[in-house]
Amino acid sequence: MSEQPWTIERIRDALGNRALAQRFLSEINRAPAHELLGVFAKWQGIAMNTLAAFENSRDIVAAVKRGEEPPGQWIDGTERLQQAAERIRSQGAA
Repeated sequence: MSEQPWTIERIRDALGNRALAQRFLSEINRAPAHELLGVFAKWQGIAMNTLAAFENSRDIVAAVKRGEEPPGQWIDGTERLQQAAERIRSQGAA
């Protein structure tokens, strides 16, 4: 990740989603002075996690394109989803 300092603009750009960026700007603009640092820190963390997830997704896509297993630990949720679907069907859902 970049060593650039975190700014309001950088957080907004890192969020990568217009609605999410708007929510951030709204919160930072409405925060009382004594809460600004906390709001900033909260959204900085969200932005950092968003950038990390984006980088991880690039690695996953690249591995799949090369015909390799995606990096990381993967949990097979097939059985859990099948159980949930059966439970829903048994309750009369289509």
